[in-house]
Amino acid sequence: MFFVYLLSGLFLGWSLGANDAANVYGTAVGTRMIKFRTAAIACSVFVLIGAVIGGAGASHTLGKLGAVNALPGSFTVALAAGLTVAWMTKLKLPVSTSQAVVGAIIGWNFFAGAATDYGSLTKIVTSWVLCPVLAAVFAAVIYKLTQLLLKYAHVHLFRMDVLTRYGLFVVGAFASYSLGANNIANVMGVFVPAAPFAQLDVFGLVSLSPGQQLFFLGAIAIGVGVFTYSKKVMLTVGSDLFRLSPMAALIVVLAQAIVLFLFSSEPLETWLITHGLPPIPLVPVSSSQAVIGAVIGIGLLKGGRNIQFRVLGRIASGWGSTPVLAGIMSFVLLFIVQNVFSQRVFTAVPHQMSPEVVVKIKQRGLYDETLEQLLDRRFGDALSMKRAVEDHVAVDSDAGEIVDLCRLQPIEVDIDRLEPFWDYKWYTEEQMSAVFKLHGRSFEYAWQLDDALAGLSAQWRLRPKDRANRLHNKKLLEKRAHLHAVLANTAEPERSPL
Repeated sequence: MFFVYLLSGLFLGWSLGANDAANVYGTAVGTRMIKFRTAAIACSVFVLIGAVIGGAGASHTLGKLGAVNALPGSFTVALAAGLTVAWMTKLKLPVSTSQAVVGAIIGWNFFAGAATDYGSLTKIVTSWVLCPVLAAVFAAVIYKLTQLLLKYAHVHLFRMDVLTRYGLFVVGAFASYSLGANNIANVMGVFVPAAPFAQLDVFGLVSLSPGQQLFFLGAIAIGVGVFTYSKKVMLTVGSDLFRLSPMAALIVVLAQAIVLFLFSSEPLETWLITHGLPPIPLVPVSSSQAVIGAVIGIGLLKGGRNIQFRVLGRIASGWGSTPVLAGIMSFVLLFIVQNVFSQRVFTAVPHQMSPEVVVKIKQRGLYDETLEQLLDRRFGDALSMKRAVEDHVAVDSDAGEIVDLCRLQPIEVDIDRLEPFWDYKWYTEEQMSAVFKLHGRSFEYAWQLDDALAGLSAQWRLRPKDRANRLHNKKLLEKRAHLHAVLANTAEPERSPL
């Protein structure tokens, strides 16, 4: 049954391949430097590699926006996003799959009564603005530096043509890898919490987590989309918006590849944090927006006279309408799937402020005496609980933290159930020992399990919130979320990257 529901995710992958993935070679094909077939093969292979190796980073932020907790709901959200992207592709508009997925998830949040994490939403929307701007800046700077280099290099035209073709291929491969790592979260992110797979060892050489197995399937769907329906969008980006020289086309691909890599690389994030630098958020961004931003950057550097602003206006209108249309379509389809086909598209998560929660709220300095009015009241979902809390707490982030503490998530520590999903390469021996010591214990709230583990081992304790401890706390929160999901009798979520 899981694979039947997965079909909408594969359809979304096909839509991404048809609309977004081809953009990494769109300028090369548009300038006739690389044949479409060659570009499609290279794009498909490197998207798959990027998805499996580096796909986990951006999926975490998308998961925070809204956790779709029922398979029919995941199916419907992916279907709504896929239909939106396919429709825009039919109109030859290179829209953002990221925007479609985000809009569809928010549509599910409204339908299910789930609270939208506006911190994650703000981070994602900000990245939509930064993505084309950064690509434009990178493209303009690289183009100017290339001009200066060629001015003094005196490269023969024939040799320049050969180097440009090789450069377009290599840079396109890097861009495809970055696209797979960044955008596979759009295709399979909503299915990761429900993946029924166990850890898979391939000939004893490579170990694939359930999430990576999903990313592999999604990447294959992307490749099919590249081959079957991407050529029209390639030509729109590569030639209709602004006529590019082959060298400019190479720079456009390189600029967008750098941008996608920045927003998806966990090793880069780790390096920045360990050196005391602010990290770049790991969020899924649009390759289409990056490519178009890079094209505009070079066009403006040349005076902007040949930019087809009418085409740019059509593309911008597609960007603005995509998340709205996907959200509306998601809400409507969820209603149809639940009421016409009698499929449960979400699992209601009750919330309750018990005396134990009140103690925890006081420990975190969030307590207000008026919150006592909510004591022992049971709410059917996070949204109704948050509305009640907001009447007593002024700061929205404080309200969100209180709602999280009130989330009822019965957990029984069953080592036998945990064993198939256990990643011995990720947890330390001390962390595993602490979990084993709790075998047979039950908890009403997930944070109670966290406190019990922290009492047994310092390696399960969060450190003070400062820049030096940011990486430690981030990794620990991911491990906690994994344990919560498995031990609460839900399916396995994404685990640590290998």
